[in-house]
Amino acid sequence: MDLGLDGARAIVTGASRGIGLACAQALAGEGASVALVARSADDLERAAATVEGTTLAVVADTTDDDAVRAMVARVVREWGGVDVLVNAAARPAGGGPIPPLTELTDDAVTGEFDTKVMGYLRCARAVAPSMIAQGAGRIVNISGLNARRTGSIAGTIRNVAVAALTANLADELGPHGIGATCVHPGMTETERIPQLVADQAAARGVPDAEVRRGLESSTSLRRLITAAEVADVVVFLSSPRSVAITGDSIGAGGGQPGVVHY
Repeated sequence: MDLGLDGARAIVTGASRGIGLACAQALAGEGASVALVARSADDLERAAATVEGTTLAVVADTTDDDAVRAMVARVVREWGGVDVLVNAAARPAGGGPIPPLTELTDDAVTGEFDTKVMGYLRCARAVAPSMIAQGAGRIVNISGLNARRTGSIAGTIRNVAVAALTANLADELGPHGIGATCVHPGMTETERIPQLVADQAAARGVPDAEVRRGLESSTSLRRLITAAEVADVVVFLSSPRSVAITGDSIGAGGGQPGVVHY
């Protein structure tokens, strides 16, 4: 299937590693020009070197609205517009112990919200004028399966909020030919997983293999989905072929055993 992305102009935030980088690589593989956005210039340079095609590395912190607007203005100035926005800039989930309610600080929640929810909002707000002017565009927000389960108050709040943001973007921007979707990855095979497994194994006093088996058993496929496999879903949702899907949240975590979503 020709996804119709050849020559598209895409922005991917959080593009220096993990799912964001995989999305940049996959979009470029479909012929899109990709602006990779992250906070670290060194990390961006290394990431951009792994993307084959036309790229632009732009340093920007999505918690800073001025930086976001300047980033989008640069892309529009150099490429004439934006066709695709993939929001993937967020604090990594599962990086440490989850505090109980009595120890959860305001900053722990507002920090998550500012980086992910408000960061996504800032980027969508900045690209909207270009997409509206051309009468087309796709926005894909990377959220997470914590939106569908309890266990982390901050994680659930931020991911549910991303889904709510996405639905609102879809309704407001839909009449202008712009679609917005939310993708919920689960635990994903990225460069972070080996250390995460090792840390959990050390904390529990069990072999790494036992921890990995536990993670894999949490999916219907009984293995972890890779960042590239999540990116395949994102690329389809970024394409004109996915016009029938907007406002919805799509699970991309290999399935959740025993759970029905309807």
